[in-house]
Amino acid sequence: MFALHFGAGNIGRGFIGYLLVRSGYQVTFVDVKPDLVRLIQERGRYSVHVLGPEPRVEWVEGVTALDGTDADRVADAVARADLVTTAVGASVLPKLAPVIAEGLRRRGGRPLHIIACENLIGASTLLRDAVLALTGGDPLGAAFPNAVVDRIVPPFTGGDEDPLAVGVEPYYEWLVEEEAFVAEVPAVEGMRRVRNLGAFVERKLFGLNMGHAVIAYLGYLRGHRLIREAIADPFVRASLYGALVEAGLTLCRRHGFTEEEQARYAAMTVSRFENPALADPVTRVGREPARKLGPNDRLVRPALLALEEGIVPRCLARAIAAGFLFDPAEDPEAAALAARARTEGLGPLLREVCGLPPESLLGRLVEEEYALLGRMRHSATSRGLA
Repeated sequence: MFALHFGAGNIGRGFIGYLLVRSGYQVTFVDVKPDLVRLIQERGRYSVHVLGPEPRVEWVEGVTALDGTDADRVADAVARADLVTTAVGASVLPKLAPVIAEGLRRRGGRPLHIIACENLIGASTLLRDAVLALTGGDPLGAAFPNAVVDRIVPPFTGGDEDPLAVGVEPYYEWLVEEEAFVAEVPAVEGMRRVRNLGAFVERKLFGLNMGHAVIAYLGYLRGHRLIREAIADPFVRASLYGALVEAGLTLCRRHGFTEEEQARYAAMTVSRFENPALADPVTRVGREPARKLGPNDRLVRPALLALEEGIVPRCLARAIAAGFLFDPAEDPEAAALAARARTEGLGPLLREVCGLPPESLLGRLVEEEYALLGRMRHSATSRGLA
């Protein structure tokens, strides 16, 4: 069994590639970083450090890599593959379409499943549409099941400074859209095919992704450096719990999750944030705030849906407001957004970034929280606490 995986970064090596090799696939990574490709080719293996109460090191063996700029060889690999997966970042997916389309032409119509494992709703559909635009609308035997992928892969400095070593949390979840499969695929350990994938997409977006953003933005304001430190702050923790309740009740009413199972999911999510072995900076988790504050992303979307269900999303509004105060010097995009909020006022940015009329209920809630957080930050700064 041969699997081709686009993206040899930490998610590719520490999550998707790791599971594919454990399932008996011969895995070839595709990447455009020459040094990374060369190292994988030379060594043929790398270490995965599972970080948690019982840390362990696992070796992923028998892998190789292709230079992503060698379109002919990559297309040949697509033509031979039993499964294709990606973890390249959603914005890169359209750039893969030409080589995938060429590989599909060379297959002669044999079925192939292509699964985009990205932090984006409908990532496989996005890739499919880019491929179909090049094939005249003919899928050429390919199917593009959407997926939910969930594993925290923080910055990692262990492994004796081995550039291929990757650190991961013990937990992982890989859910794939059952209805989109067109042929049998050899089983992949840890990959679960589910119906109604949209419910699980929202549960992850409104759970892990939302919670991470709440901790990062409020933790930054409170002067914390790491996620595990920020969640111990009573103010941050109370806001996180409140946001999980607001989003969780919304999920129960929209998708039929019971309150008990949603509470278990929320408790498990909090325990993952508390993992003392994960040194994840709030500045990394909070980066790209303009995207994360978008109308269909992890904070604004659950807040709007909560309002539809009669739930006032006060804690979600607080996190949205904190996103506009997030201004680390090493993140020019975030600093520029925060500066605009200070100089132009929040109203125009609520409309531009969040898609919210400032006079809307959620817009007013965010404005109120922004003022309160600004005063709290000023007080902490004046006392030398932030």
